[in-house]
Amino acid sequence: MSDTAAEIAVTVLVEGPSDVAAVVALAARAGFDVRRCGVSVISMGGVTNIRRELRRVRRDRRHAAVAGLCDAGEVEVVQRALRHEGMPSSSRADMAAHGFFVCERDLEDELLRVLGVERMERVLQGEGELTAFRLFQQQPAQRARSTHEQLHRFIGTRSGRKIRLAAVMVSALDTDESPEPLARLLELVQRHAK
Repeated sequence: MSDTAAEIAVTVLVEGPSDVAAVVALAARAGFDVRRCGVSVISMGGVTNIRRELRRVRRDRRHAAVAGLCDAGEVEVVQRALRHEGMPSSSRADMAAHGFFVCERDLEDELLRVLGVERMERVLQGEGELTAFRLFQQQPAQRARSTHEQLHRFIGTRSGRKIRLAAVMVSALDTDESPEPLARLLELVQRHAK
């Protein structure tokens, strides 16, 4: 389905391309293709663009609903943008009522916490990245960090890795597990999807 007039059931605003990859992979794992179901997942190119994107989406009559994900450190920026668009938002519960869900640190950290270190290392092995990760762990700046922290940092150290691994990490989740912000977003998307 193309994004032509009156075809977008829900638009999901996310910070960057790795978030898009994770949302699309989670939807596919749940059995639906976001584009065929009238869902548009948009990378805003950074959370500071949310006000502009919200305004654009809400004024474009093709978009029936809007939702999104943000990191805990971005809550105030998102709340201000929601309020500016007439959506009262002074708490995370208010944000959720408007379809915006908060990742405690960021989406990668949410996925890492659900997967755990062992499964994430298996993901890296499957992607041919485990040897590079072992070398990364030996760097002086990494030695004092926990393996979880090392993994979190490693994911974003090379161009394209974060985007590629986001979808792979989602695929590695068991069917009955998903980080809460992603699970809640998917429930909303499924309610609105065509």
